[in-house]
Amino acid sequence: MTDPRTAHHDGGFPDQEQEQPGLTGRTEPRPDHGEDSYRGSGRLEGKRALITGGDSGIGRAVALAFAREGAEVAIAHLPEEQEDADATVALVRAEGRRGVSFAGDVRDEAFATAIVVDAARELGGLDVVVLNAAYQKDRDGIGSLETAEFDRVFQTNLYGMLYSARAAVPLLQPGASIIVTSSIQAFNPSPGIIDYAMTKAAQVAFVKAAAEELGPEGIRVNAVAPGPIWTPLIPATGWDAERLATFGQDTPLGRAGQPAELAGAYVFLASDEASFVSGAVLPVTGGKGL
Repeated sequence: MTDPRTAHHDGGFPDQEQEQPGLTGRTEPRPDHGEDSYRGSGRLEGKRALITGGDSGIGRAVALAFAREGAEVAIAHLPEEQEDADATVALVRAEGRRGVSFAGDVRDEAFATAIVVDAARELGGLDVVVLNAAYQKDRDGIGSLETAEFDRVFQTNLYGMLYSARAAVPLLQPGASIIVTSSIQAFNPSPGIIDYAMTKAAQVAFVKAAAEELGPEGIRVNAVAPGPIWTPLIPATGWDAERLATFGQDTPLGRAGQPAELAGAYVFLASDEASFVSGAVLPVTGGKGL
């Protein structure tokens, strides 16, 4: 038996700050992506997946788990994240799977569209699309929220998601799956990241509407709603030492989660085991309610 309260790092986190985007090598302690723990069992054998924001954090954990479950994997990432992306691709290829990466910004409509087409070409088709790329930043309040920052959050989290989803739908066959990384913030928003929370709520609306539209075509659409998860995005959010020291401590399990603890949710939703699951929002929150 594994005690979930102590299965991973169960304290606060040291004071640290990064510029956006956060990088794995500068994140202390280093997030656990499942490198030493995730064991595959062929649940995604033969599937081909694209993961946006696949270089680090949740995206890397999902890429690794997908590869160990038998999938070929393409990831998209910012150019500044090339080192992290290379490490993720290396993990995928170490499992004997095809791994490719595309550098660019999903706010760019041309890039967010091209990665779908290019991933399908490189992998010989596309069966799973994980729309995971995201941006958040701590805010002092609504009155001081800069338009350029508001735009960046919405363009990354919503426009980029829609660009890639729109490009993917014509390429997907019955049995394919779209998975969106939403957040507990969609249901339990924090004022300090109000614009991020707004986009996460909009993503839930997208998932439910798209599931209804695409269900008759045999395409499932779902979301994972993480709670507080320790990824490079957290020290790049701009929180102070006190906020980092208490990050995740308010969950019923008393700690923040690790990216590795999200991977199984994505594997389930991508697999045929979830053949009757669509329009769902799967919480991985350490017990915090949606």
